[in-house]
Amino acid sequence: MALSQKLLNAGEHIVVSTRTHPKALLVPLLALIVFLAGGVAFQVYVDSSTAQLVVWGLMLVGILWFAVWPTLDWYFASYTFTNRRLITRHGILTRRGHDIPLSRISDVAYELGIIDRMLGCGTLVISDASTHGQVLLPDIPRVEESQRRLNELLHELHGGAADREEGD
Repeated sequence: MALSQKLLNAGEHIVVSTRTHPKALLVPLLALIVFLAGGVAFQVYVDSSTAQLVVWGLMLVGILWFAVWPTLDWYFASYTFTNRRLITRHGILTRRGHDIPLSRISDVAYELGIIDRMLGCGTLVISDASTHGQVLLPDIPRVEESQRRLNELLHELHGGAADREEGD
């Protein structure tokens, strides 16, 4: 899950590395159950071996499309905060990424729905000084902790460490 060290710059280190909450796997799991149940039900009620092979072939395609592919997509997606930037990576065949320097981040907020609160995850909303305006990172585990840690990083980046030394 962690970003490769070769992708980090000199003096850069990983602070938080995560992927979306496993709740994203509930729909693929449900799809797997539905396709397997459909295949078994068809096999029980239809005696034609040719029809059974065709249906199992269709079930296999459905399982690959609606269960395996989303699971792989979840597995290969990651969000990483370093002491200098936010790095997002996702995609299976075509990898896509987005790097935002911490110095460009102007605000960090989070959103928690009722289901998110029960499962311990939420959406991290990062406002930056780009044309995109906001970056939404959905279903981040322990989102409040991640938001607090990112705010600490931003505070340190903007002279917070010097403020603490002067206060001593």
